[in-house]
This record gives sequence, structure tokens and C-alpha cells, in this order.
Amino acid sequence: MASLPASTQQLAITAFGEANTLQIQTSALSEPQDNQVMVAVDFSSVNPIDAKTRAGLGWAAAQNKENLPWVPGYDIAGHVVAIGDNVTHLVVGERVSGFIGFPLQAGAYSQYVNVEAADLSILPDNVSLQVAASLPLAGQTAWQALEKVKVKASDRVLILAGAGGVGHIAVQLAVALQATVFATGSADNKAFIEQLGATAIDYRCGEIANQIEPVDILIDLMGGDVGMAALMSVKSGGRVVTIPTMTAEQVCQQAQSLGLEATGMLVSPTVEQNNTMLEMVAKGQLNVEVAAIYPLADGDKAHQQIESGRTRGKILLAVNNA
Repeated sequence: MASLPASTQQLAITAFGEANTLQIQTSALSEPQDNQVMVAVDFSSVNPIDAKTRAGLGWAAAQNKENLPWVPGYDIAGHVVAIGDNVTHLVVGERVSGFIGFPLQAGAYSQYVNVEAADLSILPDNVSLQVAASLPLAGQTAWQALEKVKVKASDRVLILAGAGGVGHIAVQLAVALQATVFATGSADNKAFIEQLGATAIDYRCGEIANQIEPVDILIDLMGGDVGMAALMSVKSGGRVVTIPTMTAEQVCQQAQSLGLEATGMLVSPTVEQNNTMLEMVAKGQLNVEVAAIYPLADGDKAHQQIESGRTRGKILLAVNNA
């Protein structure tokens, strides 16, 4: 058996601030414990929470301010290079993906990670590592947001940021539930959103509420002024879910003052949902858009792109695949 790596390169937050605070470091690597496997990470995905934490904002930053340098990232796809003594369902060489270390441990911006075997999905043969790395956090956020507000056939659903990493998956899942879906985006993303099965709403063309008839459900993936204004698009008694943003609490309070049912959400990792979505991808029932792939050493550029707020689909880091 080949010897295992004793260290791993990682991209770490060295201080809270701008993207240039991300720096490559080398850390010691132990053998996987009994219920773990060691994964060589081919791709990790960049999510808005990574950039938010790097900027020093949010709960993960507050909890880790004494732990810098800290390695962000929650999505991995790669292959197994070692297995713990108790692991029987995975073998060396198996292609796997997973949603790891959420929310306080993270660590996916690493060449190698030791992960609980139970937290990993085995990839269908026709699903690429790039797509598999894109799916865990964004896909499960989309799935659980739709579950929170009980989207069903016949519902009229408005999804903010419908071309983004979470949004473009949420659109497809809502369409699969036979809802009538509207999604906001720029004019550049109109064709993309409509290919997903939604009616595209250009937020630059005036108030959303003036562009569509009232909806039953709002999936707020933006917050801020856009999230607040979109509440006017929801019919009385309608349902609203908002993901963690700096204004999530205000959006919920405003929604409730308008007579709407409103809830925030924090995604909860689940292998079962990841497995289901991987199978949907394998069967051509779900498409995952990869916007750009950066080498691990260019993680600062990946963070700058995701902070632009103009990304269609997902941004990846090529880790062992640089």
C-alpha cells in the first residue's frame, strides 16, 4: 500500500478582511480514525458564507475569531485514499462527495481531509466531480428552503436570485414539484432562468410586485432592500422563507407585519438529500451550472467573484486537480 501523505496544503483565512487575507498553508495530516476515510479533494465549492466568514461577519466568524488561521469550505468532491478500520462500504479509489464541517469546522479548501465515512455520498458514474462539488451546500439549502414553505403543485413561487448557486437549483426543484415558478435575475440571465423552467423577472425593470400577479410563496435568497421589496409580491396569508443574511430577521419581521407566514432557515447537512440530487443529475432531471473554476492558490479571485453578486451557478476551486 502506498504511504499516506503526512501533510496537506490548504487555503486559510489568516485574518478577517479582504480576499487577500486568504493564504496557502501546510498542515500536518493524521491517518483517518476508525469511522473515517481520507479524501483527496479534487474540487471544493465556494459559497457566499465562505466570503462572509472571511470578512469577519456572521456566526462562524464570531465563533472562530480566536482560531485563525482557519480553513473555510464545506463542499468536497474527490476520491478515497485511505479508510478507517470500521469502514466497510467505501474502498480506496471510490469517487465521493459531501457537505463537511458545517458550520464551525469547515476545512474543505484542503488537498486532503479526514471525513466521517457516513457523511459521504458515492458518485454515480456519469456525474462529474465538478458537479458533485457544486451540489451539497447549495442543493440542500434549496431543497430545505422549499420544504420549509411546503412548496407543492399549483403554488405560485417567486425565487430571488434565480440564476445563483442556490437559486438555479431551487428553481428546478420547484418546477419538478409542478409549481408555477418566477425567478429574479438580470437581463443577461433571462434565457438561462427560462431554460430552467421559470418565468424570468428583471429586477432592474421596476418593482417586482408590478411585474407579476401575487404569489403564494417567496424564497428570499438575497435579503436586503430586494428581499424587503419582494414581500409586496406575496398574497395575504402567503409563505416566506429567507436564508441567513444580515437582514434575515428584518425580512421576517416585515413579512409578519404584512400578515405573511415567515421563517428563517439554516441548512442542515443530510447525505440522503445529496444522494437524491446526485441521482437526479445522473438521470438528467437536474442540471448544475459551473460558472468558473479557479486553482486553490487563486481562491482570493474566487471570493471576489462570488462577492460581486453576479455569478451564474457555482464557483469551484480545483484543489488536487490544479
